[in-house]
Amino acid sequence: MPSVNETFESARRPATPGMDVAREWLEADGLGGFASGTPGLVRTRRYHALLLAAAKPPVERYVLVNGLEVWVQTPTGRWALSAHRYGGGAGVVGGVMHPDGNTRITSFTHEPWPTWIFALPDGTRVRYELVVPRGSPVVCLRWSLPEPGANVTLRVRPLISGRDYHALHRENGNFAAEACVHGQGAGGGAVEWRPYHDATPHIWASHSGVYQPGLVWYRNFWYAEEAARGMEACEDLASPGEIVMPLNGAAYLALGATTPGAPEIPSEAAGYVNGVFDRERDRRAGLGTGLARAADAYLVKRGEGRTIVAGYPWFTDWGRDTFIALRGLCLATGRLEEAGKIVLEWAGAVDQGMLPNRFADSGQTPEFNAADASLWFVVAAQEWLTLARASARDKARVQDAILAIVRGYTAGTRFGIRREADGLLHAGAQGQQLTWMDAKIGDWVVTPRAGKPVELQALWINALRIAGEIDRAFVAAARQAQESFEKRFWNASAGCLFDVVDSEDVDVPGRAMNVEFMDDPRLRPNQLFAIGGLPYQVLSGEKAARVVQVCEKELWTPMGPRTLGPSEPNYRARYAGGPLERDGAYHQGTAWPWLAGAFIEAWVRVKGGTPQAKREAREKFFEPLMANVSRLGLGHLAEVAEGDAPHAPGGCPFQAWSVGEAIRLDRVVLA
Repeated sequence: MPSVNETFESARRPATPGMDVAREWLEADGLGGFASGTPGLVRTRRYHALLLAAAKPPVERYVLVNGLEVWVQTPTGRWALSAHRYGGGAGVVGGVMHPDGNTRITSFTHEPWPTWIFALPDGTRVRYELVVPRGSPVVCLRWSLPEPGANVTLRVRPLISGRDYHALHRENGNFAAEACVHGQGAGGGAVEWRPYHDATPHIWASHSGVYQPGLVWYRNFWYAEEAARGMEACEDLASPGEIVMPLNGAAYLALGATTPGAPEIPSEAAGYVNGVFDRERDRRAGLGTGLARAADAYLVKRGEGRTIVAGYPWFTDWGRDTFIALRGLCLATGRLEEAGKIVLEWAGAVDQGMLPNRFADSGQTPEFNAADASLWFVVAAQEWLTLARASARDKARVQDAILAIVRGYTAGTRFGIRREADGLLHAGAQGQQLTWMDAKIGDWVVTPRAGKPVELQALWINALRIAGEIDRAFVAAARQAQESFEKRFWNASAGCLFDVVDSEDVDVPGRAMNVEFMDDPRLRPNQLFAIGGLPYQVLSGEKAARVVQVCEKELWTPMGPRTLGPSEPNYRARYAGGPLERDGAYHQGTAWPWLAGAFIEAWVRVKGGTPQAKREAREKFFEPLMANVSRLGLGHLAEVAEGDAPHAPGGCPFQAWSVGEAIRLDRVVLA
């Protein structure tokens, strides 16, 4: 049986890396910023950039340097080491590739950082490396000759926008091309650009050459992934000048942003860049291999504490995602100090028994629109307290937050979230999406699930049992909720659990099956959390085994369980198209890798949790899941995949809870 690391390292790699624009690499700075792109050099998303920095970590992100135009001059000719796709003019969509640097790529690897090897027609080979150091809004670039060469010159033009990372940039008269030169000599120099004066962070560049000013606009870059998502796909970028560097041994360029955590502009590029590469090599070696190293990308700074970015390139930190992912990213990997900072950062945000699903950033009101985020906090916080040596003060703070959540839900809080007479938890309000199935298009909530959703009850019973260990007053409430769950959720005709009981949805297919209680019989994976994925198992025995059997047969894919059974009305086999089509399919059949955690743990539990059951689950389910690492985001698991074969990955290429649950499976559930 192959090990996890062997499976990870054997992920499919294309024979022609220069043509690989379907997969993506990521370098995160630990502040919310990142660099990303494709092995084939061509940017396919508006989010692909070399320098994308968070002005207020981890939010207020700006794309500062989108990419580079790179040419190398040898005694026999001038050759491109960059490639871009352009719109191609009227009536032509993404029709022009220029220049042709991607055709010269002979190899690419993303470990320990993105590295390309180019072969030029005259036999010259050039190595290009890129690294983002932890804790700084900086990217360091190094070009070198694997074999000795002479009279080789590198010409680099930064392509700049200075825009919000969700937006696109167009040629305009307000762009400021003037550079502030901080020094220039035989060993290089440094320059600073202020694209829109004080409206965005400034950009600095430390280099091992000579800066030559001269504004050039590059128009109509075409982003294929944006077009495929039904979004605007064209952009113009400005290049304020060119950096000319000798490449007799190596050439160096560091790009940075004037944001919190930024170092002063280095006066000598070679020493600074080499130092960053050396420090990052040592730091990354200490993280381990495979997904354990990938986990590092999601742990970022927030204020004086820490948080978890839900996914790259477009998500920030969300409450629900944070605490689902934390169990694998931090607790399973032994990063207990960072886990504590995250738990304590969020513990102070409880309001009316709820944690926000999003913080109040940039003057916005915090979003308390998740019924489950607070309960996931209770689970993750208690697991951290069990593993860590928390101080008496920190322990009391976390336990107070746990009790405040359970008491708030018991008394009743926003959006109809309340403990009802049967001890179960109700959640629902008109126009609100309160569970993890939270797709919403305008006023249309795709999967409202108002009433008593099954996974919410599993979380609620777990939270009551955890609170009961702190305050015995909750023991009886946990017992009552458990008894009510066993009575109310079993769907005997289907041999599994209802997805929602006392449903308030107006379009539940099959409602006539149980008119008295209006129970939703649609086959969804949420029932798995009654058996696996949480500390306390809510459903056991023969009924649990039947649930797992049904879910394995109807929902399991190598990319995780589907969100709706294929035979159900409204099942969507494909996750593609514009926002309406994609959001409409998001929880209507699309598979989610993070749900593999609950499914595989449930499967092992109903098999008795034996070593043999764990070995069988690893071979049958976990290894096929791990074979999909790097299918979209190199070294990571994607957010979603299509429900039908071949289960093409989609959504965010780099998703925290997908990676976190895979780590938790490997190191905890299947250990």
